[in-house]
Amino acid sequence: MRGTERSLRMTGAFGVIAVSSALLLAACGGSTTTSTSSETLNPNADLSTQSLVVSNWDAYMPEDLPTKFQEKTGAAVTVTKHATNEEVVAKITSGGDSGIDVAFVSGQYAQALAEQGLLADIDPALIPNLANLYPEATQLTYDVGNKYSVPYAWGTTGICYRSDLTNGFEPTSWNDLLQPPADLKGKVTMLGTERWLMLPAQKALGYSVNTTDEAELQKVKDALIAAKPNLLAYDDTTFYTRLVSGEAVMVEAWDGWCNYGIAENPAIKFVVPKEGSDLFTDTMVILKSSKNKEAAHALINYILDAGTHTWVAENILYKVPNKPAMEAVGAGLAASYPNMGMTPAELLKGEGLLDLGAAGPAYTKIATEVTASN
Repeated sequence: MRGTERSLRMTGAFGVIAVSSALLLAACGGSTTTSTSSETLNPNADLSTQSLVVSNWDAYMPEDLPTKFQEKTGAAVTVTKHATNEEVVAKITSGGDSGIDVAFVSGQYAQALAEQGLLADIDPALIPNLANLYPEATQLTYDVGNKYSVPYAWGTTGICYRSDLTNGFEPTSWNDLLQPPADLKGKVTMLGTERWLMLPAQKALGYSVNTTDEAELQKVKDALIAAKPNLLAYDDTTFYTRLVSGEAVMVEAWDGWCNYGIAENPAIKFVVPKEGSDLFTDTMVILKSSKNKEAAHALINYILDAGTHTWVAENILYKVPNKPAMEAVGAGLAASYPNMGMTPAELLKGEGLLDLGAAGPAYTKIATEVTASN
C-alpha cells in the first residue's frame, strides 16, 4: 500500500483512505450493472491511429515508458497523475467520458468500478504476456480470473521494527503492536488509513479484514481504543523515517515501505504476524468508455513484458506478480530486502481486500472515533 508522499517513491493506492461503494453508487446514480463489456476487438488494428490517456500514481512506472511504447507500437501515451484512488475514481464516476483509457487502481476499487459497469473486459488474446503472471495472480478475490483487471504490484502488511532497539524483543503477533512491552510503549505507530488502522485488531481477534459483522466491528473498535495510549502516533507517511531515526522502534507497515527503512538501516526487520495479514494489489484496468481499447491492451501487454515489469521491483521495492520479472530480479534483492523473497503462495495466505459495499461508512465511522478518542 502506498501513502501520499511520492518523494518516498511509493504513494497512492496502498496507503490511501478506503473509498466505499457508497461513493460510487452516488456518483453513478445508485444502480449496479453488469461489470464489463463484450465488444469485439480487432487484433490487427493500426495502433498508430489510437492514442491513450493513462492515469497513474506519480513515478509508479518508468518515465520513458510512453516514448518506448510509442516507438514500438505507434500509439501515443499521455500520462496523468492521481494522488489517491479516490481522486481517479471521482474522475471516472463524475458522469460522461472521463477521457481516461487505462487507470491504475487498487483491487477493491477495480471491483467497485466493475460492479458499476465502468470497466471493459480484458481480452486475453490481446495480452499474450498474461502468460508471465504467476498462476496465483489469477486467484485474487476481488477479480478471480482477471476478467476486468490485470495485477501490477502486490504485497502485504506487517510489523516493521528496529531489532537493535527492542531490547531483544522480536514481535510475532499483532498483539505485540496493540499491547507492546512496557519499555516500547510510546515508541509504536499504527497506520491511520481505515482499512489498515483496523487490520491489526481484526486479525488479533481472528476476524476477517472484510468483516461487516456489527458485533465484531465493535470489538475491533474497543481493542483499537485500548491500544491508543500505547502509541506514538497514527502515521501513514513518515513511519519509516521515524523508525530510521529511532523515534519509533516498532511500526505497522506495508512491506515495500519497510524496505525503504531497511535501505537506510539493515537493523530494521519486517515480520508478518502469526495471525496472518492482508494481500493488497494494484491493478491496471481499461475503461469501458475508451475508444482505444486495442492500444490499451497493447500497453498492458507491454508492461507485462519481463524487461518492463522488472523496473517496478527494482525501483519501488514492491513485489510484482510476474514470474520472469521476479526471476530476473534474482536473489540479490531478497538478500537485501528479505520480504522481496516472499513467494506468491505465501502472499496468497494473506486475505484479499474487498470493496466493503454498504459497510464502508461503518469503517469510516470507527476509524474517526478511534483516532479522535482520548
